Amino acid sequence: MSESFDVLRYTSYIRSHWQWIAISCVVAVALALAVSLAMERQYTAVTQIVIEPPAGSDLRAAMTVSPIYLESLKTYEHFAAGDQLFQRAIGQFQLRALFGTRPIETIKKRVLRVGIVRNTRILEIAVTLPDAAKALAIARYLAQATVDINRTMVVEGDQDLVEGIARQERDARASLTAVDAAWAHLLAEEPVDALQGAMSQAGNLRSTVQQQMQSTELEIADSAERQKHLTDAQQTDARQEAADASARLEEMRKQLQAIDRQNAEREKLLALRMAHRDKMEADRKDAQAALGSLETRLRETRGEAGYRGDRLKIIDPGVVPERPSSPNLPLNVAAALLLGLVLPILYLTFALSYQEQRAGGRRTEFHSVAKGRDG
Repeated sequence: MSESFDVLRYTSYIRSHWQWIAISCVVAVALALAVSLAMERQYTAVTQIVIEPPAGSDLRAAMTVSPIYLESLKTYEHFAAGDQLFQRAIGQFQLRALFGTRPIETIKKRVLRVGIVRNTRILEIAVTLPDAAKALAIARYLAQATVDINRTMVVEGDQDLVEGIARQERDARASLTAVDAAWAHLLAEEPVDALQGAMSQAGNLRSTVQQQMQSTELEIADSAERQKHLTDAQQTDARQEAADASARLEEMRKQLQAIDRQNAEREKLLALRMAHRDKMEADRKDAQAALGSLETRLRETRGEAGYRGDRLKIIDPGVVPERPSSPNLPLNVAAALLLGLVLPILYLTFALSYQEQRAGGRRTEFHSVAKGRDG
């Protein structure tokens, strides 16, 4: 019952002071209106840039927006919010006449806002100034400068890549030239055609000598057979002929051995020269393959120049803002009305609590006095 009585008393107390609350609300709203109307109008112009993945990347990978990729996109926020770029904008659009000698960090913090729209590849550049047209001009200038900076970085990166591959291609071409020169020198210093011709002639000569040896052996065999039927005088001549044939046979054997030794030396020399040629030919093929690969890579790199890095494109250059971003009159009035309502209620609540505490203290003092008299 006491709680209901307290609530009723509190409600009655608040109602009895409704004029204070009404006056507080009116004064707060009036002050908010006066201050808002007296404040300088600020206009915010917004320009948006889309960050597209490299043209040669996988489409499925391009459609995937991972947290790591979104975090990497914050790099472009630093492009647009760089101090040097903003300083150029201050000089070009004469912002010092508006802000005086304030530090560039203070001006940038007040004027510029750059950020990636949540879970997108859109970079948003917002500029706030009293002059709506100038705000839009600065926003567009910063957006275009950001696109140009990124394009310059991509071009410089491609140029460095192309120059590096071109340098490798020149080295590979020089290496192939050196290998070709060594190949020509090898052909001149280590011919194989004459050596192969000599080996062929030696083979023919060996066949001829072998045939002659077979004929001589047959002649010796026939002479031995004939000696059985000859007289003593004829046998002497036959023996002399057989001895001459044996001597010729021995000479032919020595000639055949000499031919074999020469052929063995020629075969060894030919094998060595052919090994040199095979190694040099392999080196030539490797050098030609390396040069061809680098030439193909160089053509592809030159064809893909400008499409390797992220591409920035202005998708919304923005328009001249017609409604001021500050002061926000409805918001200011609503906040003032809320304060004008809450503050007097809090004051009345504290005042009622204070009055109840004083009344309770007086009642306690009265009861103490009364008990003392009764005693």
